[in-house]
Amino acid sequence: MRLSVLDQSPAIAGIDAAEAIQASLALARHCDALGYSRYWLSEHHNSTSIVGSAPEVLMGAIAATTHRIRIGSGGIMLPHYSALKVAEQFRVLEALAPGRIDLGVGRAPGSDRLTARALNPHATPGADDFPQQVLDLRDWVEGRRLPPDHPYRAISAQPQGAGSPAIWILGSSLYGAQLAAHLGLPYSFAYFFSDGKGVEQALDLYRSNYQPSERYPHPQATISVWALACETEQEALHQLQTREHWRVRFEQGLPGPLVSPEDAAAYPYTTAELDRIAEMRRSAIAGSAEQVAETLRALAARLDLYELVVNTWAHERAVRSRSYSLLAQTFELTAEGPWRR
Repeated sequence: MRLSVLDQSPAIAGIDAAEAIQASLALARHCDALGYSRYWLSEHHNSTSIVGSAPEVLMGAIAATTHRIRIGSGGIMLPHYSALKVAEQFRVLEALAPGRIDLGVGRAPGSDRLTARALNPHATPGADDFPQQVLDLRDWVEGRRLPPDHPYRAISAQPQGAGSPAIWILGSSLYGAQLAAHLGLPYSFAYFFSDGKGVEQALDLYRSNYQPSERYPHPQATISVWALACETEQEALHQLQTREHWRVRFEQGLPGPLVSPEDAAAYPYTTAELDRIAEMRRSAIAGSAEQVAETLRALAARLDLYELVVNTWAHERAVRSRSYSLLAQTFELTAEGPWRR
């Protein structure tokens, strides 16, 4: 089984935001050496919790300092942008790291409505141009001519070249699954975002309606899960308090940077908040490396997946890095040769 990484560059209380970007660069090098298959970077805007606002920029820096791991967006929120501009950005990235670029695209804003409007003030309210954007993006990214009646048929995305990034459709609902199936593209479900709700239906819909494409004759699916592995279950549950505190506050509309487990434990939770934490803990994938690996293997087997994308938050960089190390050891990942698929 293969493991990959989703990095959101989480903000840490008391630490300069730029440190989160440096932490992403260091973690990417670490996971490259450990044998992870992909390193995906999310896109969020106007967030006090996540500083990863420009995955395409961070991907270029990571491409320059890694050797074999695939680097991708998890993902580009396409409605904010011109499909041509995104296509050219990723064709440049493909030139920097040939055969190692994934272009994951999503339809969600990755922000609040006002921020989304600021990102693209010319967007038509209520209009859903996403399917057409993906079609244009695919043709430009893969070096195809647009249809004869397309107003931009004479335009090609530069730089041209033999290779092209692999396009993935990302989502946490049936919409993305349907679109990916219709276009014959790989699909990734944001399991961690929805606590797994609807994952079976989305994957079944994707697989049963899949229309084979030249590049992808068979459906290719994965899910992004949140997981934390430590030396012991006790230590993992201690570190888990950081994310539990953040999640409780986030669900109340009060996002913020990650606090230490000690500060989270000292927080004056209400009875309702403690009940919510107990509910989250019952489904959390956190524990010793063996415990987490057992849960991940069971999840992959249940959903018939050969690859999982792991997202991990922790207050300390060393804890997050160690979690990925422990999982790599337990799954016996190897970094032999370049990863190209």
